[in-house]
Amino acid sequence: MRTALVTGANKSIGFETARQLAQLGYFVYIGTRDKTKGLDAIEKLRAMGLTNVDCIQLDVTDINSIRSARKELEAKTKKLDILINNAGISGGFPQPATEVSHDTLRLVFETNFFGAIHVTQEFIRLLKRSDHPRIVNVTTELSSLTNHGDPNWIFAQFKPAAYGPSKTALNAYTVMLADELKETNFKVNCVCPGFTASDFNNHQGTKTVEQGATAIVKYATIDGAGATGKFFNEDGEIAW
Repeated sequence: MRTALVTGANKSIGFETARQLAQLGYFVYIGTRDKTKGLDAIEKLRAMGLTNVDCIQLDVTDINSIRSARKELEAKTKKLDILINNAGISGGFPQPATEVSHDTLRLVFETNFFGAIHVTQEFIRLLKRSDHPRIVNVTTELSSLTNHGDPNWIFAQFKPAAYGPSKTALNAYTVMLADELKETNFKVNCVCPGFTASDFNNHQGTKTVEQGATAIVKYATIDGAGATGKFFNEDGEIAW
């Protein structure tokens, strides 16, 4: 059976992404910092008739937790077909560039940037055993420097100086990773779920979690002719 690991998947977009992948027939491992919340998520999915799910305790800010999660997954499956680096934090808003604290910057980057890199590097061996490995790094349009340079952009006045740059850095890493793996069967892309109403933004978004997860799943299951090293949302490619 094809397998997928989604980090931060006990709720919101991560949970919905896991649900949609399970519906497609993947065996989905929910990565969650809190094992109890992960088990609750599994119960919800099983109540929906989805038995091809399991949870793994995984704190993306703790390298020992990541390594333990990798060992646990290796004991359960010989390969990993999809890795979705979904776990992330906003750091709280607003984040003015002249005032955002160093502690906030470090915490947001540790989760959104370094965490995704550590998870990717730790699980890359399992991914290389797949015939069609896919990596999706969940990002945001707020990471686009092109967008921020457009005074007419809908979010032009919203410039979170920790959250946005953490995802810009993740985008850059995605490009480097995709280039390193370009001669293989890997597809590695950044995907923005859009302004989705979730716990992340106090349900202020204009899209449902179902809509937000659809774009993630689309590029996590992209075929061999699909793009790699790109930045997408549900409407297509986004400028860096």
